[in-house]
Amino acid sequence: MKLYLLTSFCCLVFYFTSTTILVSSCAQIGMPTGGPKDSLAPTLVKATPSNNSLNVKSNKITLEFNEYIELQDVQQNVLVSPFQTKNPTITATPRSVIIKFKDSLLPNTTYSVDFGEAIKDINEGNVYKNLKYTFSTGNRLDSLSIIGKVIMASTGLVDSTIMVYLHANAVDSTITKKKPNYISKVDGEGNFEFTNLPNALFKIYALKDGDGSKTYNAATELFAFADDDIASAKNDEVTLHAFANLAEKEATLIPKGKTKIEKKLKFTNTLASKQDLLLPIELSFNNALKDMDTTHFYLTDTSFNKIKNVTISLDSTRKRVLLTSNWLADMPMVLVLDTLAVSDSVGNKLSKNDTIYFSTKKMQDYGKLYFKFNNISIEKKPVLIFLIGEDIKYSYTLTTPTFTNSLIIPAEYTIRILYDSNGDGKYTPGNYKIKLQPEKNITLPLKVSIKADWDNEREITL
Repeated sequence: MKLYLLTSFCCLVFYFTSTTILVSSCAQIGMPTGGPKDSLAPTLVKATPSNNSLNVKSNKITLEFNEYIELQDVQQNVLVSPFQTKNPTITATPRSVIIKFKDSLLPNTTYSVDFGEAIKDINEGNVYKNLKYTFSTGNRLDSLSIIGKVIMASTGLVDSTIMVYLHANAVDSTITKKKPNYISKVDGEGNFEFTNLPNALFKIYALKDGDGSKTYNAATELFAFADDDIASAKNDEVTLHAFANLAEKEATLIPKGKTKIEKKLKFTNTLASKQDLLLPIELSFNNALKDMDTTHFYLTDTSFNKIKNVTISLDSTRKRVLLTSNWLADMPMVLVLDTLAVSDSVGNKLSKNDTIYFSTKKMQDYGKLYFKFNNISIEKKPVLIFLIGEDIKYSYTLTTPTFTNSLIIPAEYTIRILYDSNGDGKYTPGNYKIKLQPEKNITLPLKVSIKADWDNEREITL
């Protein structure tokens, strides 16, 4: 018997040589739909030895799961405590993870393996988050913990890439020479937690490890330390303020070698728009200046009467000249530089006298601001800082809980409070060599939008 299959848009007809059977359907033809997408993470079904086992002697651990799995970024995700001198080997088979310790297991010690986001299913990529396997080589599990938070001292914000270290039986130099006993990551809010700790005193540090050595060996590394040892039995919360010595970092970026000198000495200025009442005039030269004669700079009104109390200075690069004055609002002015004003290292001077006409801004070009701070500690010498992006635009030392200013350039600002303990008006990082903690900043969770000729009032509780 032969079978013939004919298909049409909305019916199926089967013809047999001896009998005809007609099957008709008007259902719409479409692609078959599968089941719901798998959104579940793998599940641990068996551990050998079992989780939280005591008196473990084997250096091999096998974890079995309910579906096919794979490992991702093991070096970044997996933390083994206590820290291992030789990294364990961690491998995956279709449904299991195998851990083999290379270091000898210490007696009467609680070990834990925190997988972070290293384990995921092989099809949909669902991550088994924060699986933690624990065992002890003794007859009990250590159960003490240390919790805390790491805050960036320079901003009051957090850096989720920083790590926290515990050192047992440590002295001050331990962090510069030895790897830690325990390591923890911080979460997106800067929080960290150490669990399954023995009853002991620890030195605690936070470090953004630039070279992978697990030691603090460069002042440019982001680093934090506690003043005193931390007892795991006390269950106190620890706050660490991380800092880096950026001055040393910037010093390493200064280019070496000879600087090319252009044949003609030229400059640009910041007077393309109206002169800001709060800022100096800035002249930027293409070559570093060797000599500057301020008697050949003339700042005048439009009748060429000299303006008094003008300060002219050359910055450390010797390429920027700053002219500072108590600018009057809405005032037309003239800046004149004659050819004897400056010369560079090979004797080049300006080729001609330059005369620049400009005007200062009006009071209406600025916004007015009134802040009232609640719970601010004036005795800690607070400095109010205005930022646009990462750039500091203004800073003012506060002597009372209120702040008023009628000359704020219109923009959207981030507001920060610096507790300026040494009173120098700027942020000072810490110094581990002399056990100096960094000064601390608070970045307020608000944006202040300043508009020209508008009054802006805010009451802020810290």
